[in-house]
Amino acid sequence: MSKESTEPQEGWVFEIPPRLRFLDEEGALVGGAEPPMSDAKAVELYGHMVRARIFDDRLLKLQRQGRIGTFAPSFGQEACQVGSMAALGPQDWFVPAFREAAAALYRGAPMKSILMYAMGFEEGSATPPGARDLPVSIPVGGQAAHAVGLAWAMKRKKDKGIAIVFFGDGASSEGIVYESMNFAGVLRTPVVFFCQNNQWAISTPRRIQTASETIAQKAVAAGIRGIQVDGNDLFAVYAATKEAAEIGRSSGMSTLIEGITFRRGVHTTADDPSVYRTKAEEDAWVKRDPVDRMRKYLTARGVWSDKEQDALESRINAEIQQAVAEAEAFRDSDPDPLAMFDHTVAEMDPYLARQKEEARAALSGRAVLQGATAQKKQGGSSSVVGELQEAE
Repeated sequence: MSKESTEPQEGWVFEIPPRLRFLDEEGALVGGAEPPMSDAKAVELYGHMVRARIFDDRLLKLQRQGRIGTFAPSFGQEACQVGSMAALGPQDWFVPAFREAAAALYRGAPMKSILMYAMGFEEGSATPPGARDLPVSIPVGGQAAHAVGLAWAMKRKKDKGIAIVFFGDGASSEGIVYESMNFAGVLRTPVVFFCQNNQWAISTPRRIQTASETIAQKAVAAGIRGIQVDGNDLFAVYAATKEAAEIGRSSGMSTLIEGITFRRGVHTTADDPSVYRTKAEEDAWVKRDPVDRMRKYLTARGVWSDKEQDALESRINAEIQQAVAEAEAFRDSDPDPLAMFDHTVAEMDPYLARQKEEARAALSGRAVLQGATAQKKQGGSSSVVGELQEAE
């Protein structure tokens, strides 16, 4: 290994600046701030936020109808995800947790794939060849180590890409998240650690998650940059991530971005937030909604109208309808459940091969899928599915 300096560059000051903000709740620029992008770019990113919001709502309805399994909505966190991904490029690695549907859609993930994953098919985790995207990561915080490993590999190869990893305020209490930041600080790997502080780790509130005034200040101990932004402000998220990426490319310095946002919906579809938080709290955050804020901004600029909104929503709904049809067609084609063994390792080892044969024997003669084709084979009816489709 070559002898590289791991000392921080002279001039770095490890302190947390005031929370970054460009837009207030009414969509007006604050303190003479200048927008960090053109109106055309802002309209484009707004469209991505609306697309994610409508898709999220449709997923919730499909889950309640029993047509997909549980999932974690990104409702209310669209600015954190779209704003940060828009500041990066295809040369950069996207490392999600499990609530990053808005980021994945912006990155080019097909709606069909997200639906397939929610139906329980790992085929939905497949990414296009060459795409620098990792699949959903369910273990809390573990993906932070994956991002650092990718960034370290890029550094070794003199690849100018950076890695961005998403996690929540709850994950910031996991040892692996801090260990990853510490590793990134010592070895100067270019990572953007993006903490979506949505105020709740399932039912654990932010106030008892940590005694730190901010999560951003946890960067100081790791020797990396830390910044807190208004996570419901698309412009603030975009500007902070763009700067963090530029610094990472030029110096290897990592950045922890804490986006202050709110999980407006359920933690997952197995959750009921009314048990642990008040309607007053939820109503207060409605006024800070990131999608509404951008719409107000664009409308005031004269670059958006109700007519354009209706046309956008119509296009998105048609896209979703097609994706649902394609995903359900895949489900009803009776894909082989044993395929889950085929993509675990490059070459199947004897132990995994034995497991596959054991699973084959266990599933033999059993109906493990509930698609239309499977039901017909069982002599049953798929009328319930049909009725739900007609009622949609």
